[in-house]
Amino acid sequence: MRFGDLHTVNMCEEQTLSLVDVLEEDEELEEEASAVLAGSDSDHCSYPQGYVKRQALYACNTCTPKGGEAAGVCLACSYKCHEGHDLFELYTKRNFRCDCGNRKFTELQCKLYPDKDEVNSLNKYSHNFFGVYCTCSRPYPDPDDQVEDEMIQCVVCEDWLHGRHLGCVVPDCVELQEMICESCMNKNPFLWTYAAHLAVPGATVQLKEETGGDSNTDVPKKEEQVDDVIEPSCKRSREEAESICGLKELQGIDQKRVQSGAVFWPSAWRSKLCSCNTCQERLSEANLSFLLDESDTVLAYEKKGKNNEQKQQGHDPLMSALDNLNRVQQLEIIHGYNDMKTELKDFLQRFAAEGKVVTPDDIRQFFEQQQSRKRRRVDAGRFYCT
Repeated sequence: MRFGDLHTVNMCEEQTLSLVDVLEEDEELEEEASAVLAGSDSDHCSYPQGYVKRQALYACNTCTPKGGEAAGVCLACSYKCHEGHDLFELYTKRNFRCDCGNRKFTELQCKLYPDKDEVNSLNKYSHNFFGVYCTCSRPYPDPDDQVEDEMIQCVVCEDWLHGRHLGCVVPDCVELQEMICESCMNKNPFLWTYAAHLAVPGATVQLKEETGGDSNTDVPKKEEQVDDVIEPSCKRSREEAESICGLKELQGIDQKRVQSGAVFWPSAWRSKLCSCNTCQERLSEANLSFLLDESDTVLAYEKKGKNNEQKQQGHDPLMSALDNLNRVQQLEIIHGYNDMKTELKDFLQRFAAEGKVVTPDDIRQFFEQQQSRKRRRVDAGRFYCT
């Protein structure tokens, strides 16, 4: 999963943004950010829920700086307990319990749920919790790195890696795919077998023709053959599926892949993993049981967040107020809002084109002009009516 907006949140200093930054926040990124946050509770500490399946997390550089113990806090605690602190945004992590105010925070008590255990022994930490990412262990954004690059999260170790450090070509539509980094692939060699059959073809893929097959068989036909091999296993009865290992079936097919570089996987690839008893035990021993759970994916989490956001919008007090107005009044308000949005965008675009920073005086001037135009329209309307 790509997260191009991964960044360090510094609340200690008053920040000014170029309008170029503001205008480049397109609707897609806004929806993604909204989905990430809407999937977590912004008002209540998540600690009572235990080790949450997936949630938005932050690390506080003010309370737990580098050199100390790594710790993570939930979305609500980042707002209520760490306001004004230097926070690292970690996007989402799986099976994590909020640390806010436990033993690792020597000078802070959680305001939302202070009754916590000293440590959460099942939490997993990485260098991400100290604001560095990738195999290069650099911050993001990196002030010393002038190369434009995207960060992509490994679904196994959940570290973020630069696209240029993956050892492979990043495919198109990467936001709809999952990635497993080379290190995690090598730690779990059986994943390479699945990669040869299920992974997104890339620059590192090399296929060998099956003996006895048509010498003119091309890659697309090979992929069609893979589907023919996998799908019947999904239709077998539970007893048959438990006695036949899908992974062994794939190992018996002479199809190889260069075992280097990160691997990208298409949507629904998890549903094609073998779930026989032997494979379930193998995944459990490797702490990879979550790969059999399609609801573990970041896409599933974001979908949940978007649904939550839509439900909240359904109870928007502004929309409730509009419901109490007649059709003409509703249209007048909607047209007025759209006009103001267009005018504001045009106003800001001029600053963006010149690379200028918008000041409070500029915003004040804009709304004063809006008020002036509104008065002129009202006066003109009165004159016309008389």
